[in-house]
Parts: sequence; C-alpha cells; structure tokens
Amino acid sequence: MSSYPPPPPPPPPGSPFGAGGVGHRLEEAIELIEMELRHAVAYVNDAVIPQVRSESISAMRKVSDTLRNLADRMEQPRGPRT
Repeated sequence: MSSYPPPPPPPPPGSPFGAGGVGHRLEEAIELIEMELRHAVAYVNDAVIPQVRSESISAMRKVSDTLRNLADRMEQPRGPRT
C-alpha cells in the first residue's frame, strides 16, 4: 500500500491543462504582469521623464553659469608677476 494520494483525473480534451488548472492560472498571471507593466510604463512616461528633464535643464543652466564665470575670470588681466 502506498501513502501517496491518487493521481488527479486527466484534463478534458481540448484543454492543455484542464479547465481552471495550471493553464488558466498562467493566463491570469500573464494578464496581471502585463497590466503592471503598462502601469509602470505610464508612470515613467508621466512622472519620471518630465522630472528628469526638468532637473537636467536646471543642472545644465548651473553648469553654464559656472563656465561663464570661469571664462570671465580667465579673461581678466592679471597683474604683473613678481
């Protein structure tokens, strides 16, 4: 006598894993993953990219000001070296 439970009945014809079985659960999981990916892409497009663009523009302006100041200092005549 074996202590293992009997094997499940075979799936009905036409269904790869039986109705409501593994195949159905995989389809549901794939749908949920696709939905989450769509939400993630929308968030990146709507929130992250505009924020990065705004901060990049601000950083470039600060660098531009710093370079302008450095160029101005380099143009100033120096006193005689002793």
